Amino acid sequence: DFLCISLVNGFIQLRYNLGDKTVILQTFQMVPTSGNTWHSLKAGRVGNEGYLDLDGINITQKASPGMNMLDTHTDFFVGGVSSLNLVNPMAVENEPLSFTGCIREIVINNRELKLTVTDPKGGANVGDCDGTVCGYTVCKNNGTCQVENSGFSCSCPQEWVGSTCEQPIHCSQNRCGSQALCIPQPTSFSYTCICALGWSGKYCDRKIKFFIAEFVGNSYIKYTDPYYGKRDLQHSRISLNFTTNQTEGLIVWMGKAEDEDNDFLAIGLANGTLKVVINLGERISVPLIHSKYSACSDERWHFATVVQNQTCIKVYLDEELILFEDIDPQKKYTALNYGSICYFGGFEIGRKVNIVTTGLFQKEFIGKIKDVVLFQDSRKIPLMKAEGYNVYNGNYGN
Repeated sequence: DFLCISLVNGFIQLRYNLGDKTVILQTFQMVPTSGNTWHSLKAGRVGNEGYLDLDGINITQKASPGMNMLDTHTDFFVGGVSSLNLVNPMAVENEPLSFTGCIREIVINNRELKLTVTDPKGGANVGDCDGTVCGYTVCKNNGTCQVENSGFSCSCPQEWVGSTCEQPIHCSQNRCGSQALCIPQPTSFSYTCICALGWSGKYCDRKIKFFIAEFVGNSYIKYTDPYYGKRDLQHSRISLNFTTNQTEGLIVWMGKAEDEDNDFLAIGLANGTLKVVINLGERISVPLIHSKYSACSDERWHFATVVQNQTCIKVYLDEELILFEDIDPQKKYTALNYGSICYFGGFEIGRKVNIVTTGLFQKEFIGKIKDVVLFQDSRKIPLMKAEGYNVYNGNYGN
């Protein structure tokens, strides 16, 4: 499989192959090779239907029956490749040549790549298009960069301070404690502190411990499974207890959640009903829509278990089997490659649940979670030892 964007005889060309055939799209207009004009390029696919947009002029390749998943296992290359052997012969029109020009603001699946010296995995013969120490977006938040003998300086808008205008003025002298995030409140000329896992208080200066995690909205826990390399990914299992008075919310997302093709197992609420979604490679959704089981938002503790045996899925609610389904009798994909990552309650600050889950779940979880067990482990996972923010001690009253 591959997806390649290239410049061919002055035209932008998109080629992709999902495993069965190569689809080719090409712009109608040529890209001028003179001048310093920047061009906006958008390209991609939805299923096996491709699109290519150059400076607002769109070309779409209507889909025909066939494969609809892009399965890639190599690094992502910009401007060229480290070895021509990595280029599929069908990905380009002629012999592959490296790109000569300037590229900026690369966004893959709503996440911008950092084109810096340290962030990429590697590269060669790449310089700064600006030709000065200012470069592109050296000054953040619409700051103006000025070249000086000693380097550069940034002139910042009145709401921002710092050497690169990276800090909100309301957070410049904040009292937020260990690892806390400062969130500016411009309307009140103040700020609030979002506490890292294990801390609480107005300024996140009070250490706490708990075995019941309380999610209050804009909260999450990200747990990395240390035993992932030893797991049998064809036979996965997760169980937990939860309580809430909300009818919507993502309880757990077992997967990396980096792009649409990542495997995952997700449990959440939709219209007060427990909803389970499984992706083993084909984004197969398994929602539970049974009016009998719509009382999950009653502020009582509920025990949920999802068992994956290759493509056979069992879902238990309060120890009663409520779903038993083979989501792919052909058994094309049988392993849950969750990449060792489990999210609870939501995702990192700034990542919206409805966007990351492509609408499968509408909002973050508000409520309490406890007693999380992965696979057949004899111990509950230590939530306190994970990464997270805005999660509080839910032990009180239980």
